[in-house]
Amino acid sequence: MHDLALYRKYRPKNFKEVFGQDNIVKILESSIETNKVSHAYLFIGSRGTGKTTVARIFANDIGVSVNDLYEIDAASNRGIEDIKMLRDGVRVSPFDSKYKVYIIDEVHMLSKDAWGALLKTLEEPPKHVIFILATTELHKVPETIISRCQVFTFKKPTEKVLKKILENVAEKEGFELGAGSAELLAVLADGSFRDALGELQKVLNFSKSKKIKMEDVEKITGAPKTVLVNDFISAIAEKNIEKGISTVRKATESNLDMKLYFKLIIQKFRMAIILRYAPKLKTEMAGDLSDTDIEFLEKIIKEDKDGMLRSPALSVLLEAYENMDNAFVAELPLELALVKILGKEE
Repeated sequence: MHDLALYRKYRPKNFKEVFGQDNIVKILESSIETNKVSHAYLFIGSRGTGKTTVARIFANDIGVSVNDLYEIDAASNRGIEDIKMLRDGVRVSPFDSKYKVYIIDEVHMLSKDAWGALLKTLEEPPKHVIFILATTELHKVPETIISRCQVFTFKKPTEKVLKKILENVAEKEGFELGAGSAELLAVLADGSFRDALGELQKVLNFSKSKKIKMEDVEKITGAPKTVLVNDFISAIAEKNIEKGISTVRKATESNLDMKLYFKLIIQKFRMAIILRYAPKLKTEMAGDLSDTDIEFLEKIIKEDKDGMLRSPALSVLLEAYENMDNAFVAELPLELALVKILGKEE
């Protein structure tokens, strides 16, 4: 359906189009306006947060042409010979710009010898050269390199920001994301602009309707089905540990990403608490939840006579979620949280 990947088609072309990195954009714009451009920058952040995109925009805004912009993938150009070639290249004056900009992506992949060679260049760079290093793993970058760079940390975009972008792109592509659809896609993206648009493209390519329902997103992306999330929350409200354990087992047998499943449970549990204590916010929640989900939450809140759907239970779930990465049995933290919430510990 799409000749060009959505994340490339809708990649920001200027700083005004960059979302979620306001502080970084403000500082870079100010440095350009005051002509206080540094010779070396280090962009840190998880994948898909816009590091390379911002680097390209910055290069363009300081007047660097395509002929004087060099992008290097350190994952495949990590040796000392590669950096020596770079060192030879930086001595050459720009073709038709004031500066030459070198964007080195995945810079943490450089070898030890390559780091040493790069350090010498950063210590005494030609006035016409600017380095922009990008990494997802700061701890692998030598301190001697970090100290010679202006460091910027790119934050993961919030789900609210991702949701807005997804809705806008879907509309431009002639589609409408139904209630809960954009929210689920934002959760699936896990803080990555690129992954968010990648998941959206998958849904748009295989959807048979111009209006995308949450069920469509679940089916096409393989995201946990709403019923499995609802059943787990119902098990807590009903104080039914057998139902809860059985639901987790079904999720496991469906080969779901347990961390994603757990996250969706926490999000909907939070919605239940909001509806319990601030029912007037129901209208505002309509864009994040389908009518069916809102009806479900209102029903279990009404039936929750023992007050299981309250903040203490949510705190237990959050604590267990934080421990998921250390669990050798993926579903174990969720099962233990259920046992603790329902007071079944001896």
